[in-house]
Amino acid sequence: MNSFRLILLLLSPLLSIAPSKASAELRVLAAASLSDALQGVGEHYTETTGESVRFSFGSSGALARQIREGVPADVFVSADALHMDQLESEALLLDGSRRTILRNALVLIVDARQGPTIASLQDLTGAAIRRLAVGEPATVPAGTYAKTILEQAGLWAVLEPKIVPLHNVRSVLAAVEAGNADAGFVYRTDALISSRVTIAVSIPTQTGPDIRYPAAVLQQSTQTRAAQAFVDYLISPDAQRIFERYGFLPGH
Repeated sequence: MNSFRLILLLLSPLLSIAPSKASAELRVLAAASLSDALQGVGEHYTETTGESVRFSFGSSGALARQIREGVPADVFVSADALHMDQLESEALLLDGSRRTILRNALVLIVDARQGPTIASLQDLTGAAIRRLAVGEPATVPAGTYAKTILEQAGLWAVLEPKIVPLHNVRSVLAAVEAGNADAGFVYRTDALISSRVTIAVSIPTQTGPDIRYPAAVLQQSTQTRAAQAFVDYLISPDAQRIFERYGFLPGH
């Protein structure tokens, strides 16, 4: 037996178990309100396709800023259309890749055990509310929506001394849970994941802000085909069933 054949025989067990192709890891920047649901969707996607997905969650405005600064990523999922529109106008999205995947609703929450009784937004002006948590309106879509609602009700200027701006919607949820805020504006889906808060006021979707979540492939992605497949998967029946379990509404 020559030496070449001997080497092949020795290596054959290793060659038989080596993967034929390394799976690409998709890097997804996504709104904080999607944390739980999107992790579940990502796990199902990996089980189905073998492609791994790594998420980074934060406020949509902060994530958009990271994209402009060149942070490596393949997909962006925003909690509003505005930040996606801005990136699209700056040619930072892959043409034709954008999809609207979900809708949501805004709610006002209080502590489920000892929170103040709030029946309407007008009650926020009462002495029981000393600290009102909202996402920072300049960067957090939930905060932008909350400010718009309060301005329409003629309450923003009155309540501004009580408002505590926070860096994402999950921080608002945590502040109310911990008793560091008497009330806070979050998405309905955020309120549903916590047994420590209760919904005091729901903003009707018919008259409230049109809260839609767009997703798109980033122009800088080095694996656009895999990234587009993931974005398209987010509107598939399998993914939508998972989102529905967390309280999200279909985007179309």
